[in-house]
Amino acid sequence: MSLGQAIAPHLPYLRRYGRAISGSQQSGDALVSRLLETLIANPDAVDTRSDLRIQLYRMVHDNFGLVTAQAHGDEQIAPEVAIADARLRRIPSLARQALLLTAVEGFSNEETGRIVGRDAAEVDKLIHEATDEIDRQTRARILIIEDEPIIAMDIEMIVRDLGHDVVAVATTHSEAVAEAQKHQPGLVLADIQLADNSSGIEAVQEILGGMAVPVIFITAFPERLLTGDRPEPAFLLTKPYQPATLRAAISQVLFFDESTVPA
Repeated sequence: MSLGQAIAPHLPYLRRYGRAISGSQQSGDALVSRLLETLIANPDAVDTRSDLRIQLYRMVHDNFGLVTAQAHGDEQIAPEVAIADARLRRIPSLARQALLLTAVEGFSNEETGRIVGRDAAEVDKLIHEATDEIDRQTRARILIIEDEPIIAMDIEMIVRDLGHDVVAVATTHSEAVAEAQKHQPGLVLADIQLADNSSGIEAVQEILGGMAVPVIFITAFPERLLTGDRPEPAFLLTKPYQPATLRAAISQVLFFDESTVPA
């Protein structure tokens, strides 16, 4: 198997992680592009005999550190970086990345430690630090777009347990748009396929035509929305998910939302 063939299955999930830690599709996909450029120029940058997935995530992690350092040296800083900076004064970026790697990407504490350069005990401490601080900083009014009642109830319970308010639960395109216009939510959680066979993506696009609101899409087929070939979600959850996964995703989205930046 060639190096390209070995890397290909990991690319959608590397994009998901890159988008999550950077706050946008453009910035996240650029991190993965830089990784690919490095491997084209130097295939020996990874050892295919060892755990390739950990090595690839480590490269994205290192690239993010370089990009962030460069951004702070420039006069012009991207909006998502400026928003994150307001929060990073209260929570280290490393703790936030440890939370994402374990809760969203499914790495163990030991594997996460190999990616971020810390031992498992310190990773556990970083995760608790990130969870506690982000929870204190971020509260939102949330619209849930989900056509399966049991899943919708589960999401609502998790969201309320996190201290957020659920303004409505919509099951169709038209209902989602109406509820969004009525309640002006601070965050939207949207399934891809809705009850009337309409698209959650189309519903969200219509909502975003009338307001600026962060969105997390939930799908059983994340690879379809992580190609990097077109405008795609910056934040994406894979079904089935664990409560910790949803918690991490919500916290990360609100981390980059300027409406919840602390004074």
